[in-house]
Amino acid sequence: MTVLIVAIVMIASIFKAKHRRSPGLDMVEHLRGDASRDTQALRAEVQQLKERIQVLERVITDERKSIDLDREIERLRDR
Repeated sequence: MTVLIVAIVMIASIFKAKHRRSPGLDMVEHLRGDASRDTQALRAEVQQLKERIQVLERVITDERKSIDLDREIERLRDR
């Protein structure tokens, strides 16, 4: 009888261990979601910076009058 009870307890603990979800998985999924949002935010910021660099390159390399240059700089400040 004792052997049967010990066997049942061992089998039950094995099933519990197999079917129990690891508590670390929730944290990993949460961190992945945060990383995904951070990645999207960083990509958007990089895109904005690339656009600003293009505008600055255009402003510097174009042969414009000083009035046009002033307007372009003010437009950039308004962003």
